[in-house]
Amino acid sequence: QLTLVESGGGLVQPGGSLTLSCTASGFPLYYYAIGWFRQAPGKERELVSCISSSGDMTDYGAFVQGRFTVSRDNDKNTAYLRMNNLNSEDAAVYYCAAPRGSYRYQCRSPIEYDYWGQGTRVTVAS
Repeated sequence: QLTLVESGGGLVQPGGSLTLSCTASGFPLYYYAIGWFRQAPGKERELVSCISSSGDMTDYGAFVQGRFTVSRDNDKNTAYLRMNNLNSEDAAVYYCAAPRGSYRYQCRSPIEYDYWGQGTRVTVAS
């Protein structure tokens, strides 16, 4: 089955930037759209961004407000989330995920993501 592993989390100062990576194994990444989600302590998991399998379509949560950019390199089986101008509300564990089935090439509703990575933690503090 598809396995996803996130990396790139860490400590960043308010206003700083960070790039997260999501590397796939088991199947080529080009079969799948990739969603990025996050969950902060005491809060529900929320969608950050998604990107279609070919990279031609993307979407972002309303809170992103132009600060983040999702991308992918299918030859490297890796998707990325570039985050700029981070603030304390962005502190969370970030996950990448992929859907399955006949619509796996497209961004889906959050409940339709079936494959998940282990998460990488982003801490925003001065």
